Amino acid sequence: MEDKTRNYFLLNLFLIILVGIVLLFSSSYIYAKETLGSSYYFIGKHAVFLFIGGAACFLLSKSKFNFWFKHAYKFNALVILLLMATFIPGLGLSLKGANRWISFGFGTIQPSEFVKITLLLSSIHFFDRFDSYTRNDKLIYSLNLVLPLIVLICQPDFGSFAICSAIIFVTAYLSNFSRKIFYSSFAIGLLCSVLILIAAPYRVKRLTTFLDPWKDPQNSGFQIIQSYLAFANGHIFGQGIGNSHEKLFYLPEAYNDFIFSVAGEEVGFVGVSFIVFLFMSFSFWGVKLALKTSNIIHRVFISCLVLLISLQAFLNMGVVLGLLPTKGLNLPFISYGGSSLMANLVGIGLVLSACATVMAPSQRSARRPDFKFTNEFN
Repeated sequence: MEDKTRNYFLLNLFLIILVGIVLLFSSSYIYAKETLGSSYYFIGKHAVFLFIGGAACFLLSKSKFNFWFKHAYKFNALVILLLMATFIPGLGLSLKGANRWISFGFGTIQPSEFVKITLLLSSIHFFDRFDSYTRNDKLIYSLNLVLPLIVLICQPDFGSFAICSAIIFVTAYLSNFSRKIFYSSFAIGLLCSVLILIAAPYRVKRLTTFLDPWKDPQNSGFQIIQSYLAFANGHIFGQGIGNSHEKLFYLPEAYNDFIFSVAGEEVGFVGVSFIVFLFMSFSFWGVKLALKTSNIIHRVFISCLVLLISLQAFLNMGVVLGLLPTKGLNLPFISYGGSSLMANLVGIGLVLSACATVMAPSQRSARRPDFKFTNEFN
């Protein structure tokens, strides 16, 4: 009999995706009709991405997780090459001053969404074997972790940089990595992140806008103020699905980064609370699923992948509610974005593959499992 936790986890994910379909169509159909001539443009592409990602998820769930873990560095190196390819003229696509996409003619791909998955695998692999590596090995393999961060800053994509940095430090903390080196590296990394943040004038402007959006309401503060208005208009029960006013060319990126604002206006406090509950439930069932796996490597991967998706979701919510500076992160499984949707579904497929090994009933009652890595794939 299939494990109930896995079923609840998948049911929770299905509900999030279903909510995403409804909100995406509601937030995009008027804009798509007026600018692209078809109300179904964005929802149609979303359906294609969902089909491709779902197929990849199913196939990965039937594969051996050990294979992906064993070749983690190779897959990460491939995605790093794709990240670098965003700077190649004619191949890389520059939008709004950022080189984050690769154009293939029939569509675009954002490699930074996939590097989060491969970097997670590589980080677990690196810190699991850290003590057995020679000094030269440590320098060489550490490039798998450092190079993506450098490229993300050059693109620039500070939001993905922050997520990827968090992945590295969390996996290092959960491993047997030296606490002394960890805390000193964390302090240096935090200092470098602050310097990178204040080195770019537009990032400083985002920070000042976050503190006082009404200082420049027609320019830098316009987006967050419109988001405030959307939530204010939603009240308790909302204006009803499809009845948002802010999505009518007032709120930029209404179907993408600020889709949560449209939700606030259309389904109100009750609907927004339900979405928050879904992501909290996603985290709960994901971690519970991780605790049921007997393999430590699998357990840490599932926990970190669930944390990765949940962290991005709550960062997005924090931004649109004005609790955090704008970071350019979308709402997983809900916002429009093919690369993000497919990468997240790939991650879920790996989670299902990793949770194939289940703890014995007597082990499931352990209250404080040891999350430290062991060299199980040597």
